[in-house]
Formats: sequence, structure tokens, C-alpha cells
Amino acid sequence: MPEASSTSDEPVRITRNIDFAHRDTGELLLDLYHPAAAGRAVPVVLWLHGGGWFTGDRSLAPDLAHHARTTGCAMAAVEYRLSGQAVFPAQLHDVRAAIRFLREHAEHYDLDAAHFGLWGGSAGGHLAALAGLTGHRPDVLGEPTTGGDVSVQAVAVSYPPVDLAGVVAEAEHSHGHTDAASPEQRLLGTHPASHPEAARQASPLSWVSPAAPPFQISHGTDDVLVPQQQSQQLHEALTTANVPSELYLLTGYRHGFLNPPGRADVPASPTMDHGRLWTEQPATALYRTSARPETTAERTRFGFTDIEAFFREHLATTTENTNSRTETGQPR
Repeated sequence: MPEASSTSDEPVRITRNIDFAHRDTGELLLDLYHPAAAGRAVPVVLWLHGGGWFTGDRSLAPDLAHHARTTGCAMAAVEYRLSGQAVFPAQLHDVRAAIRFLREHAEHYDLDAAHFGLWGGSAGGHLAALAGLTGHRPDVLGEPTTGGDVSVQAVAVSYPPVDLAGVVAEAEHSHGHTDAASPEQRLLGTHPASHPEAARQASPLSWVSPAAPPFQISHGTDDVLVPQQQSQQLHEALTTANVPSELYLLTGYRHGFLNPPGRADVPASPTMDHGRLWTEQPATALYRTSARPETTAERTRFGFTDIEAFFREHLATTTENTNSRTETGQPR
């Protein structure tokens, strides 16, 4: 049963363990962080955790209560089946099921059904990108439940793998051997080279179209798990499709910088920067925007305030909530 709680010093109403879908592996749950003082329906942002699709859970997240307060948006921490439970496209189906559920129950949870966002890092960024890019489709890849509105109005992703075959090929080239236990192979249930169509369907780059919502993309320049070129390719594809997109490349940052301190996408990995952005923000970054595609990347800074401003800009429902980006998100 859902459990609701709130505290006087943190005006966010938290409802945990909301059952949004049933699968053979059990119930799928989400936790909802709602600005308690809003007094009206608010936009909602679905957070999707990282972990290479094979580990992690919905508690692997930034401080969602804090971000609910600062954005005025509800935050939903959503779980999805891991690759040990089901292979792709099960994970995409689960994310779309969460969007359907929250939109169908928007009135009950005081949500604005017209303003949904997606936010994720690593594997969660991959799924957020996929769900955002397929949101205009009533069904996709044989999902069990079809119909309904699964569109979103904004997507923020960090260090997402967007070309699975390319990620695996790069890793194999760097390591000099084939890793049968790579996260991408676990997700697909096969090597991308053996089943290129499966890899194509699971890659966000394959789904980019002019129907996509605005994107914000961030990636560390020292990421060795998912090369920064993955985010660059996504930004370039969105720009070519005339989709609003902004790209931040964080100087010297590695993988997992959205995570809180002590929580890594892949436990015991020496290639993670969990907690770094929260501790050091804002980070030095290079900035590109689809609004000026011909312009060379400009030096700027990037932090959680830029993610928050992105969602306020694209999900705001009143003039009161609209926050112009004079302080964040622009080259400095």
C-alpha cells in the first residue's frame, strides 16, 4: 500500500510504493514527491535510475524532494525491470506504463496531465531518451498495454548510451577483447553485432524525429564507461531534426555525477564520479545549442540549477512559475 508522509521543515508530500503496473516478475512501484504547498495541479518529472540496466533501484537518485521544491514540479522515482528479469524492450514498456499511469491518475495525485518530463542518467538516461522519442507513438515494439497519451514535454539526460552497438564496439576496441557480460549485451540478450536490428531498436538515435520534445544533455569529458561522443551524436541528430537541444560537456567529469555521494551506478567501480556535481557545482563545461548550430562550443558552467531551470522553462504552467534562464544555462 502507498505510504504518505511529510515534515514541517520540508514542504514536500512523499507517497511511496505506488503500484503502477503488474508484470510476471511482480509489481512495479514508484515514489512520488509532490510540492505540498502548491495548492494546485503541478507538472511531474519521472526520474529513471542508472545501473547498466542490471543493477540499481529507484532510490538511486538525486535529492528528489529538494528538486520538487526548487522546480515546483512533482518528482516520481520510477522502477523498471532489470535485464536479469527481462530483456529489452521490457524496460521501455515499463517506463511508458508509468507515464500512462500517472497521466490517467493525474487528478488523484494533483498532477498536471499536460506537462510531463523525463530525467535520467546512464541506463536511466537511455530509457528517458527512448521514452521521450517514442512518446508520440500510441504503441511501440509490441508493448502489452497500448493507447493513451505517453508523450512528454521535456527530457533531461546525462551520460546516456544512445548507440548500443557503438558503445560495445568502442569498449571492445579499447579492451582488445569481447566482453560477454557487457551491460548492453545483458539488456539485449545478445551481442549487438549478432542482432543489429535489436540493437538499432534499443538505440535512441534510431528514434530521433521532429516529433521529439526539447532535450537537455550533459556528459563528462572523462567518461570511460559511456564516451562523450554518444551525447554529441544525440545532440547533433536532434539539431538536424529541428528539435530544441542543449548539450553540456563537463570538463574532467566521469560517469555517474548525478548520483548522491556514496551511491554509484556500478558498485566498486573506480570510474565513477558519484556525488561530485552536488559537492562541486557548478562545473566548468562546454555548451552547445541547437538554436545556434553553427557556433563553436562556448565555455560555461553547469549544475543542478540548470536542470531545474530547464524543467521550469518547458513544464511551467503559469506565468508565475516561468523562470527565465538569465542566471543559468547560458554561456558565461
